Amino acid sequence: MNDEQFRLACEKELKYIAKQEKKIQKQAMASDKAWKNAIESIIPEKIYVNLRAAFATAFNIIFEKGVDVIEKTYSKDRLLKDFESQDSAVDSIQTRRELRKFRSNVSSSKRWKSIITTAEGVGLGVLGIGLPDVVLFIGFILQSIYEVALKYGYDYNKSGERVLILKMMSAAISRRDKWIAADLEVEQLLRDPGEPDIDAVQTQIGVTADDFALDMLVLKFIQGLPVVGVVGGLSNPVYYNKIMEYVRLKYHKRYLLNKKEEME
Repeated sequence: MNDEQFRLACEKELKYIAKQEKKIQKQAMASDKAWKNAIESIIPEKIYVNLRAAFATAFNIIFEKGVDVIEKTYSKDRLLKDFESQDSAVDSIQTRRELRKFRSNVSSSKRWKSIITTAEGVGLGVLGIGLPDVVLFIGFILQSIYEVALKYGYDYNKSGERVLILKMMSAAISRRDKWIAADLEVEQLLRDPGEPDIDAVQTQIGVTADDFALDMLVLKFIQGLPVVGVVGGLSNPVYYNKIMEYVRLKYHKRYLLNKKEEME
């Protein structure tokens, strides 16, 4: 198969990605539920401040001390070898079928992680523990994102990759105009995240922590209350799946764009 045919195969796969992105955008444009707004209006500001601090702390703890722990949950070398094998197959076979197979393999481990986040969220919710579960929740999400990054051959320890990951997490949970702006920022970084300094990473941690705190304020407030905390806990897999759907699409899109670039 020649480059032109492979380019067309990539274009067809990119059209599939675009359709999925439209679905995500449509969901992001939906109005907030009235009950959520009503509860949010009575939550003390201190709760928001504490929640934002908890998310920021979670990101810092995991970036500084948690990567080694996360990497014990999977074989980094094996995942990189899998990428090399699948990438080689794509280059040699050059069909859309092989691109779809690649995408399918990346998504194959998502189901059991959803079960884990459900158990983690409900368990802590029943105990009336709202804030401590933030570190575990962010840890599960980053673990899954790291695996996706490796499956596409990217190093999540680079500062540019961390900023991209944080921006994708923000975009995935954003709504309406904020989603459009956040998604555009992600698109601009897909081709080349660059190597920003540590200050840029810290700034993005603050932005993403703020986005999570604002969006999850009501449910995490509920989760901090005994018994009804189960409601907040059940929201964890919803957020997890929303974030991972977005992240997988963007990494696959990035891979396809890089393939097209290689042919130019």
